[in-house]
Amino acid sequence: SLFVRFNSVVMLCAYPPAALHLGQALRTRQLVIDYDRGRAIPRLREPLDLFAIPSPSSPFQGIRWPIECEVIKETMHHIEWDPPEPEPFYQPTGHERTPMPVGEEKGNVVYYIDPATKTPYFTYSRMGGCRGPISKSTAGGPHQEQSNLAFESRFESGNLQKAVQVGVHDYELTLRTDMYTNKHTQWFYFRVRNMKVGVTYRFTIVNMMKASSLYCLGMKPLLYSERAAWEKGEGWRRIGSNIRYYRNQHHHAEQDSATKKSLHSLTWTCQFPYDSDTCFLAHCYPYTYSHLQRHLSRLTSDPATSAYCKLRVLCRSLAGNTVHVLTVTSPEGGWAERSARKAVVVTARVHPGETNGSWMMQGFLDFLLGESDDARLLRETFVFKVVPMLNPDGVVVGNYRCSLAGRDLNRNYKTLLRDSFPCVWHTRNMVKRLMAERDVVLYCDFHGHSRKNNVFMYGCANSDDPTQRLRERIFPLMMSKNAADKFSFRSCKFRVQKSKEGTGRIVMWRLGIRNSYTMESTFGGSTLGNRKGTHFTMRDLKSLGYYFCDTLLDYCDPDPTKTSHCLAELGAMLRQQVRERLGRETDSDGLVSVSISDIESSTSGSNSTESDGLPVHLLNPTQAKKKHLRSRKDRNKLREKRVRGVAGKGKSCQLLLCVDSISVYH
Repeated sequence: SLFVRFNSVVMLCAYPPAALHLGQALRTRQLVIDYDRGRAIPRLREPLDLFAIPSPSSPFQGIRWPIECEVIKETMHHIEWDPPEPEPFYQPTGHERTPMPVGEEKGNVVYYIDPATKTPYFTYSRMGGCRGPISKSTAGGPHQEQSNLAFESRFESGNLQKAVQVGVHDYELTLRTDMYTNKHTQWFYFRVRNMKVGVTYRFTIVNMMKASSLYCLGMKPLLYSERAAWEKGEGWRRIGSNIRYYRNQHHHAEQDSATKKSLHSLTWTCQFPYDSDTCFLAHCYPYTYSHLQRHLSRLTSDPATSAYCKLRVLCRSLAGNTVHVLTVTSPEGGWAERSARKAVVVTARVHPGETNGSWMMQGFLDFLLGESDDARLLRETFVFKVVPMLNPDGVVVGNYRCSLAGRDLNRNYKTLLRDSFPCVWHTRNMVKRLMAERDVVLYCDFHGHSRKNNVFMYGCANSDDPTQRLRERIFPLMMSKNAADKFSFRSCKFRVQKSKEGTGRIVMWRLGIRNSYTMESTFGGSTLGNRKGTHFTMRDLKSLGYYFCDTLLDYCDPDPTKTSHCLAELGAMLRQQVRERLGRETDSDGLVSVSISDIESSTSGSNSTESDGLPVHLLNPTQAKKKHLRSRKDRNKLREKRVRGVAGKGKSCQLLLCVDSISVYH
């Protein structure tokens, strides 16, 4: 059949009318039509990769997108660079403008893309996104001018849905919500071209959904200039003046609810360094799925590293992208020694917009797989299970919080729906199997935080066991001593809230891992020590991975001196909290009866219920139609109609056979 189809293609190519669409005429996906000077040239499609495990000849498969997504062919690549001096927070002047949304009715739409939700839920994916040519992203109206900025976001991790010119150099921006939801607008990352040097441009994002933000505390957006990277070797840097985050006049209708919430705007002004440059603006340092694949490829291609680091496939995501898991431990020692090693589980990027979690993960892996004495000791002491990117689909499409199921994966670790939440389902099962083999001493999930500065941890208080009292706080306290100018122990919380029962931290704690944490890194910077009032750089974020490894060695030191000192300090801190909050004195014995919930506030994270529940494709299942029983009279009439219909079809078939035989005879 392939030979016949190929011949039919050759026959079609002999007749070159422009209106003939060969792609639509073919009924096979095995052939691809190329064009050379207007002439169609058929060729066989290249076979797909058959193996998921990376190899030197074929390291990783291509990236799969939902079929609705349009993706440009250009690949975005940014150099890693750190400014020579820490970049300070923005200091408000009190004269910042608060422009209200104008909208496309009074403005000029210069960029608009399909929101990529033609269906209410995810259906299927393909490499490169939707088929066919990429549509034009600009309105091209009568007011379109060559001096307008040119926007683009249809690339990996990009997020910008619409740009409206509301002034000569003022642009009103609308972010795309997480796919298959109408929520979670926080992450932005887009390209800008056609700018003029020396001109002050204003950008205002008009559909931010959080009531508070680090932009209220001095955080600045990020700018990347390709020309600056080429000529000066400079990468992402903080920019912006007249920065303001405020409530605007628009409202957002909650899904399946009559309530409406106020939307917020983020506005800033900036100047670009060069004429006609290619620049990018982002909420945080981007870290794409392709970036992770390149990093893992470098690790696995090193013969020395591959001896103690094994890269495997944990599972496939909803879109079919690979979720990788690394096992890191020293191959040296006997079987009994290796079997006695305790395990450590580290994961990241369950929330795709929290790119700072991936930079911490990269620093952690760089240290753990390095040649230092501490790294060797860690590999000889522990078995590490590392999942560097739990939500690759969300990262690819530029979501902030959800997977393609339209739900927050970090609220669904208890799920039984393996096919809807494969990444967290397989992670939980991996940990269960690991716990059956060996003791898991610590679990930590790397996150980003959008409303608090510094780095801190959320843990789980072991209040049911008096012998474990305060011991869950030792590791965070040690971390604060190792990274004193970045990590804030005062910001750590250890409550087990009912609304957070589906998070990885609590689910792993319920499985029996006493030291179960979420490590939260700010999108902004530090308010501590010598780094007070400055933004975090890529180097700062990666250093937190180093400090995490260092703290792990301190925590598991056979010498109990450090642990004893920390327990004594924690006891003193808790007595002070009891005195300040409850107004009473207590001794060491009295601390056992103190409830953590009485002295500790909420973890002040996101609203857990916003992305909880069933995946969107299961919310409105097709209702089976009720069959109404007919009376005997109705059934007899229906039977007569069917008999007459069958008789009529028989006569028609006889007539067609006669006509067919006549045509064959002629």
